[in-house]
Amino acid sequence: MTHSLRKTILITGASSGLGEGMAREFAAKGRNLALCARRTDRLEQLKSELESKHPDCRIRIKALDVNNHDQVFEVFKAFKAEFGSIDRVIVNAGMGKGASLGTGYFYANVQTAQTNFVAAVAQCEAALEIFREQNDGHLVTMSSISALRGMPRAMTVYAATKAGLSALTEGIRADLIKSRSPIKTSCIMPGYIRSEINEKVKNTPFMIDNETGCRLLVKAIEKEPVKAYVPSWPWALIGFLMKRLPLKMVMKLG
Repeated sequence: MTHSLRKTILITGASSGLGEGMAREFAAKGRNLALCARRTDRLEQLKSELESKHPDCRIRIKALDVNNHDQVFEVFKAFKAEFGSIDRVIVNAGMGKGASLGTGYFYANVQTAQTNFVAAVAQCEAALEIFREQNDGHLVTMSSISALRGMPRAMTVYAATKAGLSALTEGIRADLIKSRSPIKTSCIMPGYIRSEINEKVKNTPFMIDNETGCRLLVKAIEKEPVKAYVPSWPWALIGFLMKRLPLKMVMKLG
């Protein structure tokens, strides 16, 4: 299957932020969309908007809390049954709660760990069950530039989950290579894109607006790279440096 034929795309966490923005971009390209999130009222509004602008697109929505792992499998299978096939799954749902460890915010740190990593394992499992049955598909995981090094304060657990997600994606790819599967994987590592997850964060370097960020994310995803920094400038260079600079210097990016 060539890149241009990824017709039906499933996006988790599609009710806001990057998920919502990517849905708009893919709809403009004429793709069918399977959109899921906890906030179905937001999904309903998005569905109405996209259907009015792009009447040829098939758009379906479902409620999904990714921390309800049984529901993840049920929703993915239901979308597969409705569309006949799922060509690409974007594991996008996530959160950014947290604080320095040992300061009384374990509840927030563990929520982020469960949502960003454990729930991502469930989404990858559910996606790959479908792709293995089809013998085709494109799994996309939304990691972060912060995955490259440990980060301080509220970013500590978040960065750790994204590092775990990057390693998980690479491990899945290794498994697929070993079995000579045609299924593709892409780990996308955004820099700082303004969305609901970081709207209160100030003085963040190289922040870009959500619309621009989502346009660049979709452009990168369509190329089906093994890994991509988005936007590539300056984050490809910063990523190179982050892996090599002393931690005291890297901390300034967090």
